Amino acid sequence: MQYNVKIDAFEGPLDLLLHLINHLEIDIYDIPVAKITEQYLIFIHTMKELKLDVASEFLVMAATLLEIKSKMLLPNHNPTGIDDELEVEMDDDPREELVERLLEYRKYKEVADELKTLEQERGLMFTKPPSDLTEYAKDIEIEKKPELNVSLYDMLGALQKLLRRKKLQKPLLTKIARQEIPIEQRMKEIIRDLKNTKGRKRFDDLFTIPNKEHIVVTFLAVLELMKLNEIFVEQEKNFDDIFVTAMKGEGNDGVN
Repeated sequence: MQYNVKIDAFEGPLDLLLHLINHLEIDIYDIPVAKITEQYLIFIHTMKELKLDVASEFLVMAATLLEIKSKMLLPNHNPTGIDDELEVEMDDDPREELVERLLEYRKYKEVADELKTLEQERGLMFTKPPSDLTEYAKDIEIEKKPELNVSLYDMLGALQKLLRRKKLQKPLLTKIARQEIPIEQRMKEIIRDLKNTKGRKRFDDLFTIPNKEHIVVTFLAVLELMKLNEIFVEQEKNFDDIFVTAMKGEGNDGVN
């Protein structure tokens, strides 16, 4: 059974690099290329493990990071006979162009987020004159759905730690009978499990079977439930456990 899924939450390789820089609390003006390259390649590898469509620009950025890393390893000296102009070119920081691109991308990203906030605020405004709707008023308390505070990057990071703990990064030595599980069926099982729990449940506890295919299907089912607002996923701070809760109301029964 093969799943080819494309996640639209990835806005591009620069977006992923900014996430890693913020997550690892790295100075954007002094990027440790070896560390950031390692983390970037781990994410690319995880995306391929899940059979997600990896756009070509992600692979181009990976090649760029490896090129910068190799340049950083070269000795920095001035051989005899090289003029001063060539020496200046050799002393240029190979990270400079990447840093400029990241700063420019971050600037436009912040502006885009601000414009999106203004758009949402403007959408709450109406030009119709106020009307007296007292006779139609009902004492009904509308429950506000909580907003997710966990990104796709956080979910991939949690999956990486789960795979390391279960030692599934390398092929298993034993043979396990293959059991095909549709994503829709796994979604129903997760919702049923969360309802029976009557509270939040650790992300790792959703993966009850130590089988790679089952883990992949479960992870994709969780992403789909997040997209449908059937579950609430939260993490108090970086590197803490991720918890999953079924949303209240009839919406939980809407998984077909």
